[in-house]
Amino acid sequence: MSKIHRLAFVDPTADLGEDVEVGPYAIIEAGAIIGARTRVDGHGVVRTGTVLGTDNYVGTGCVLGGDPQDHGFKGEQTFLRVGDHNVFREYVTVHRATGEGMATVVGNHNLIMAYTHLGHNVTVGNNVNIANNVGVSGHVTIEDLANLGGMAGIHQYVRIGKVAMLGGMTRTVRDVPPFMTSSGHGQEVHDINAVGLRRLGVSPQERLALHRACKLLYRSQLGLTNAIETVRREVPLTDQVLYLLEFEQRRFKGKNGRGDQP
Repeated sequence: MSKIHRLAFVDPTADLGEDVEVGPYAIIEAGAIIGARTRVDGHGVVRTGTVLGTDNYVGTGCVLGGDPQDHGFKGEQTFLRVGDHNVFREYVTVHRATGEGMATVVGNHNLIMAYTHLGHNVTVGNNVNIANNVGVSGHVTIEDLANLGGMAGIHQYVRIGKVAMLGGMTRTVRDVPPFMTSSGHGQEVHDINAVGLRRLGVSPQERLALHRACKLLYRSQLGLTNAIETVRREVPLTDQVLYLLEFEQRRFKGKNGRGDQP
């Protein structure tokens, strides 16, 4: 049985799974779907169009599924879809998408810390950690196992690659390459995310190949096209290196260093 505090408001048309907990002054709007064993703390809000999977935690003051902050939004039906085992800490805001039938998507096992904002049409993968006060603009994609430092600001349409480590307060205006550490006002790529790669079981030889690719792509001043060609000639093409090269080649399809930007 769900445990709903007597001071909470749960619309009769909301669908709550087994053992859901809803705290005082929380609001669950019409048509919201909340999976089993999810907990919504006091003053949390789950709005219409939101689907939460199982075993999620929604902290005090969170607003999940709010209207997008987008002049192009005209009230069309859009969604926020969240997977399982996610933690949304205090006062996180996650908005629905813009565009009829479109969805903002958050995967599984993500930790999204206090006061973070995820904008409309954002996609977050799995096992992502986002520290306090990060601002994620619309249409951003954050791939699996990425780590974002506190107070980072992410420009719209940026893609953050898997296992990337983004330093706190980084002004992020172009794509962040996978497996790398990046920080600073100039969004400088420093080196591979060695700690994260070791934790994933990536071998020393594979990490060395990524390190060599990093030097050529980001520290050689060859230019991206020449650097990619040099990596293909001179660096062992491990799975990680190939993924990195494919990620970088995507930039040519977009603009301003953002491969997803139309």
